[in-house]
Amino acid sequence: MKKLEVKQATKIFGKSPKRGLELLKKGLSKQTIKEKTDLNVGVAGATFNVESNEVFVIMGLSGSGKSTLVRLLNRLINPTSGTILIDGEDITRMNPEQLRTVRRKKISMVFQGFALFPHRTILENTLFGLEIQGVDKKERADHARQALERVGLKGYEDSYPDQLSGGMQQRVGLARALASDTDILLMDEAFSALDPLIRKDMQDQLLDLQSEMQKTIVFITHDLDEALRIGDRIALMKDGQIVQIGSPEEILMNPANEYVEHFVEDVDLSKVITAGQIMARAEAINCDRGARVALQLMNDNGISSIFAVDRSKKLLGVVDADDAAAAFKAGTPLSEIIQQVNPVQVDTHLNDLFEDISKSALPLAVVDEQGRLRGIVKRAAIINALAGNTALTEEEDVKSV
Repeated sequence: MKKLEVKQATKIFGKSPKRGLELLKKGLSKQTIKEKTDLNVGVAGATFNVESNEVFVIMGLSGSGKSTLVRLLNRLINPTSGTILIDGEDITRMNPEQLRTVRRKKISMVFQGFALFPHRTILENTLFGLEIQGVDKKERADHARQALERVGLKGYEDSYPDQLSGGMQQRVGLARALASDTDILLMDEAFSALDPLIRKDMQDQLLDLQSEMQKTIVFITHDLDEALRIGDRIALMKDGQIVQIGSPEEILMNPANEYVEHFVEDVDLSKVITAGQIMARAEAINCDRGARVALQLMNDNGISSIFAVDRSKKLLGVVDADDAAAAFKAGTPLSEIIQQVNPVQVDTHLNDLFEDISKSALPLAVVDEQGRLRGIVKRAAIINALAGNTALTEEEDVKSV
């Protein structure tokens, strides 16, 4: 379901912005328009959707227009043209009262600066949004305490901002947004002022909170590693325009142009690509079948071992051809010759597979959260992925073990 819909959103700063719009339609660049008219194109024709419960990252270098764009989403900045829909309602057509209602009920914002009131306690800072909404005093205090506990600040309710570290202050900003219980969180460079270790902790906490609360998050950053780590999809901006939208893997593996290619060229692919993205189909046999059937399947597929599963496709282990042949002659059930294996999860990154694949004579079995066999990862697939090619050949996809 589309939570946010942005259609041709444009913001031009300066006198006579309509003139800038006309020049944009003629295909003139941001720089050329600036030189000809002294108008500054902040955002040019941004079009994208954000699904419910999605973490949508907007990224780009300084001056790319990302912070202007996020402020268009709640009309902290009014667009020059275009439409912005929240739950199907166009906020560009709303009067001030309607807009205030949307900001109070549907959308919260976490800024780069902590934006805390120094004279208010942490609890008072956290419940501020609810106070503005006119929520009952006890109810807003209860919501604020719950939000502070979620971000790990239980016990700091009576402290003041200057008594907290920068990372803790940013947690208060996040708690304030969570306390309002809006569906949408806008986060503008929320972690960029933090030290690298604290920043990573905040990223982890955001992902944990998202798995629990399932918000729709628009996250602004200039840091590609951060975008790849937390984003379900990424929109990359340059000179006010969105130049590519895609999943982290699509951005890395299929850059739209030279600018994107240059932007991502130094990324360690092993920390982004997962087992699920390079796995091939796995041949498997139900443990209820006999050793003869196992041998036949191995012969048909040109393999020397085969994974064994139960009726729900849960991985039980692997059956070797020699063991299957001996079991067939002795009339031994297949279940008695299954050897245990150490599978990997679908979302395991390649850099966590290197040790396992180096020690195993077999491809790695890939399972989901329920332990069901989803596929296999072969050495060749890892090498191909690190070389920038995740596509398996037809032969690799058919031969599974």
